[in-house]
Amino acid sequence: MTDNNPNEAIKALRQQRKTTIDRARKMIKDQNKKIAAIKSQLREEPRTVPEIAAALRMNASDVLIFVAALRKYGEVVEGAKDGDYFRYQLAASAG
Repeated sequence: MTDNNPNEAIKALRQQRKTTIDRARKMIKDQNKKIAAIKSQLREEPRTVPEIAAALRMNASDVLIFVAALRKYGEVVEGAKDGDYFRYQLAASAG
């Protein structure tokens, strides 16, 4: 990298980190797809984590992490308890 031209330095740095950047983009894209799928399940009716996991063919532990994050940021609310599990639904503002 050269100190004289900052544009060249940035270009070189991007080229060096291209694989890392591409991998991060792919992970974010996959994460966004999973979140959208979970939200679409919750649009239909309130569901438990195991129900969502079965419908999407995902691990229940992964679904739980996403649902917990969505709940933390107000996109999902906890509903009535169904056996050992809560039913989750989209928050009114999350539409």
